[in-house]
Amino acid sequence: MISLFRKLWKNKRGNAIVIAGASLPMIVGAAGLASDTIQWTLWKRQLQRAADSAAIAGVYDRQSANGATTTVSATVAHDVSINLHTWFGVKTGYPKIDYPANSGVMTNQVHVTLAIQKALPFSSMFMTAAPTIIANATAASIPGPGDPCMLATTDNPKDTGLTYSGDADIEMPDCPLFSNSPSKNSAIAKGSSHVHASSVAGVGGIQNSDNFQVDSYRPYSPKIPDPYADVNPSASDMHCAVPTTVTTTTTTPSGTWHWEGTGSNKVKVDDPPIVTTTTTTVPTALTESTNWAAAKASDGTAANCFSSLSVSPGTTLNLGDRHGAPIYINGGDAFVQGNLSCTNCTIVMTNSDMTNPNATIGSFKVNSTANINMTAPAGATDLFKGIAIYQDRRAPTGPSYVNKINGNSGSIIQGALYFPKQKLEYNGTGTTSAICTMFVAWTLEFTGNSTTSNKFKSLADCSAYGLGGGGGATRMVRLVA
Repeated sequence: MISLFRKLWKNKRGNAIVIAGASLPMIVGAAGLASDTIQWTLWKRQLQRAADSAAIAGVYDRQSANGATTTVSATVAHDVSINLHTWFGVKTGYPKIDYPANSGVMTNQVHVTLAIQKALPFSSMFMTAAPTIIANATAASIPGPGDPCMLATTDNPKDTGLTYSGDADIEMPDCPLFSNSPSKNSAIAKGSSHVHASSVAGVGGIQNSDNFQVDSYRPYSPKIPDPYADVNPSASDMHCAVPTTVTTTTTTPSGTWHWEGTGSNKVKVDDPPIVTTTTTTVPTALTESTNWAAAKASDGTAANCFSSLSVSPGTTLNLGDRHGAPIYINGGDAFVQGNLSCTNCTIVMTNSDMTNPNATIGSFKVNSTANINMTAPAGATDLFKGIAIYQDRRAPTGPSYVNKINGNSGSIIQGALYFPKQKLEYNGTGTTSAICTMFVAWTLEFTGNSTTSNKFKSLADCSAYGLGGGGGATRMVRLVA
């Protein structure tokens, strides 16, 4: 045996075997350590992904609960159970959840800490305890791109909030479109429609479409609150017209004369003028033929409230500059087929019976022959600041309740069209070329050959029409740490 080792010692090939044998523990150790390190790195990445997702889910939960944290823990735990892919659970005592205070533009923050600990075959031979792997994530709600040009207020998962179809052409390149519907199809563009906006966002899902020309899709965004939730008509402000008798006396020259006196005292005298008295009744409905300026309420004050509004084809109703004073439509409909003009005003579809939650609320319809030119009031003290057309939130919701702007309307409406509980449908071959028009409705549908051009840009651009700063700015949930 000794002689054998002496031969191997002197043999070069034997030296290689000895060196290889001596290095074998190092090779095995390096391979084992590399294998465990790779596994730790993978677990760290999987854990971080789970922490990120859980923090985002927590913020969504707080958003839906108006900042409350009551159910955040359950939401985070559920999210971790779905998105943690380490094939084993987190360490006892985790996840840990903290709620950092609002900071600057960041609100409803949620901080999640996750930890795992699992022994591995090689490292466990040298370590008394497996290392603890920790991941931290903080998410928050931050401002989005600003106030939307279009907002669908529906929270029904069966509703598509925004629908664009037919040959509808929507040109709103500087503002977002938003749907509060949690449907998997929160907003849809189909057919030959073309929708140009800065972004399309929704509480639910949004399918990619060639019909959308947008900078970004933002599905599963936080819900936007009703921007005009604090605006409510008051019965004390409504002076509803009653049938009023107006007597008009007209005096006109007779055009005739006669002689009086005799002889040299004879003179030519004009006959007495003709006095005509006309009696008319001012109705309670507001039409192109209504002498609305003479309409009176039961208390004798000037009427600002009418049973309905109607403008016939080929006629004009000019309400002038209202200086922020609204026109109330008490339980009836507004049907515009002719020309309607109004500056610094709001048409309010409501009912004076404010105590009745089921009071009749009329609808607003614009026919193909109509042309509306309206601007909303913009004064700081105007009750309906920024709103051109307002429909009471008591209006019933359902497929049969639809407000329509039809046909070849060349209307320009600067301000918000507000129908928070009913559908607004825009169709036909109409054109709305406006700087600052905002559509707020339960659901919005643009169809036919409708063309809507709107350069709604920012708060500063539209402040002249009372828009912006209404609490409807979009927000996004993002990781912030």
